[in-house]
Amino acid sequence: MLRIVEDLAEIDPAQWEALRAQTPGDNPFLAYAFLRALQDSGCATPATGWRAQFVTLWRDACLIGAMPVYVKTHSWGEFVFDWAWAEAYQRHGLAYYPKLVSSVPFTPVTGTRLLAASDPVRAELIDAALQLAKDTGASSLHCLFPPESQALEMQAQGMLLRKGVQFHWRNPGYVDFADYLSGMRRDKRKKIQQERRRVNDAGIRFEQLRGARITPEHWQFFMRCYARTHQQFNSPQALNLDFFLRVGATMPDNILLIIALKDDQPIASALNFHDAQALYGRSWGTLEYHDGLHFETCYYQAIEFCIANRIARFEGGAQGEHKLARGFLPVTTWSAHWLAHPRFASAVEEFLQRESGGIERYVDELNDNSPFKRVASTA
Repeated sequence: MLRIVEDLAEIDPAQWEALRAQTPGDNPFLAYAFLRALQDSGCATPATGWRAQFVTLWRDACLIGAMPVYVKTHSWGEFVFDWAWAEAYQRHGLAYYPKLVSSVPFTPVTGTRLLAASDPVRAELIDAALQLAKDTGASSLHCLFPPESQALEMQAQGMLLRKGVQFHWRNPGYVDFADYLSGMRRDKRKKIQQERRRVNDAGIRFEQLRGARITPEHWQFFMRCYARTHQQFNSPQALNLDFFLRVGATMPDNILLIIALKDDQPIASALNFHDAQALYGRSWGTLEYHDGLHFETCYYQAIEFCIANRIARFEGGAQGEHKLARGFLPVTTWSAHWLAHPRFASAVEEFLQRESGGIERYVDELNDNSPFKRVASTA
């Protein structure tokens, strides 16, 4: 049976988590607690342009499939940019909004979008989402940051695929930070060492806080940093203190909060989520400027955490070529798109074909400029 769910409170958390446990490619952002915190804090609600329309499948009273879907009245908080598509619709007197988006709000992290244990159920979820778009008169359906395998399943059901690029750090089993640096080219290694030294010479030290060590006072300080970053860049503030307090209380084992202190006073902070496989950098902010502080707080402290805890991957967030010089290599991300208007769908398909070739050349160019030493061929 198909049900469209507008309030996660209608779903038993135990059933949602049992379904997550059966689904490969999961991460903390599809946790019931995370999605519920976005809803109950008011961050992802109709008032902010995110109206939940979760596609769920049931066998008797058992949840067997789920796909997070939102009706969107804007394109903020998505990180797969379709502003040009919206403008093209407007120039032709057509409405691009509302549209349907399957994603985790404000979270550009690849992960399953089809919670299901079998191929037939995943196919049914995709079909149901497409039918929902048609029935509601939405201009389009977009699935953002699915794993490649699910993107290909969506392509098989008529959706167009789009490639993007992020920068991820990999840990093949480094002993310590020095071991990591030893594999880099001399100029890159020296630059990182200099950045770290400047922060240390400024008398700045760091605390890596997890679980119960993160207090409401820590969250209040992080919120000051987070808000200041958005003010500096004149960008909408997507999340609020209530959200951070909720995830801190319900997901403590998935959170790493890094605090920078000078003269024992906190001056900067970075929020990360993690599971056994990966660390996910999310947000940061600082109350005062120090040369190299951003890289130390957001990247080098996180890399040390990954090495110490044998975490294989660190995803530092969306975009950022500056990450390449610091050991983050390019990876391809995916999104899938269906547009109701036939002529626009054809135009977008042609655009995506051209864009895909450009993305592939871009990744090749980035890999040619890897900061790591070249391994001599034995051929």
